[in-house]
Amino acid sequence: MPTKREQFQHSIRARYLGERMRSLREERGLTLKYIAAFLGVEFSTLARYERAEWPFRADHVTALLDVYGVYGERQREELVALARNAWRVCGWEVAGVKDTGTAGVNEQPIIDHWWIQSRAEELCVYSPALVPTLLRARDYAEALIRFRDPNTPVMKVEAEVRELVERQQVLDARPPMRLTVILEEAALSRRIAGPAVTLAQWEHLVRAVERPHVTVLVLPSSAALHHGIDGGFTLCRMHAPYPPVALLDQLTGRAVVEADAAERYSVAFDKLKEAALNPAHSMALIEQEINDLGTLGRTPATREAATA
Repeated sequence: MPTKREQFQHSIRARYLGERMRSLREERGLTLKYIAAFLGVEFSTLARYERAEWPFRADHVTALLDVYGVYGERQREELVALARNAWRVCGWEVAGVKDTGTAGVNEQPIIDHWWIQSRAEELCVYSPALVPTLLRARDYAEALIRFRDPNTPVMKVEAEVRELVERQQVLDARPPMRLTVILEEAALSRRIAGPAVTLAQWEHLVRAVERPHVTVLVLPSSAALHHGIDGGFTLCRMHAPYPPVALLDQLTGRAVVEADAAERYSVAFDKLKEAALNPAHSMALIEQEINDLGTLGRTPATREAATA
């Protein structure tokens, strides 16, 4: 395991750990100078730990958790495991298996995907089948939650929808995060929870792209072979000095891909943009779908009147 500072490659784990440790310190009103003296390190060293310029040592994390009064076993194990694995730049988490920080599948804790996305300078989403989370309308999102688990309690569904709406506020942050989404043309004709819900979703999408930093492109069905043929992904182009991060969600788990491996997804997304329709033609297809769905919602009499 590389431990020398000159060997350390900026990783999303190190950044997450640094932010968590800084938050714990600030919540308790403790200064960098005080904590640095406690650890027996230079003030600048602790600052670099918290900025993830250098990796936190696991023994330092353990000592600081005692000072900060963090005694919950799960939280301590998570943070110490992050310190042990701060140098890692890729990871996989199996669905349904909880992180323990002990040896096994999840010895390398995976950072919450939303936390990573919220720190990105630009999000590039290739979503072949569904509208991605940040652009989902409420009813569309609720339908997907209920479909994935029909037994989900009503209160939990409502809580998940509220959380989704809150996360979407990142699109109106200042400075704004750029968002580019590529949908496959076949996704436009997929009726999620019926024509009315689907119509509301496409209208929501049209309003979303009124923001200058939001772009939606359609990959035409004529692009039979393309660089997204292996499935959807989210590419997070991070602020310097952090390399890009690719996020993959599968039925069996989640993956975080960083550094050189993530560059492959960056190249793939750029190739998909080249194969996609331009923004104007993409929106024309979506607006045509809106017109078609609107026609479906009319009675035969109103359809006759509209075409008379």
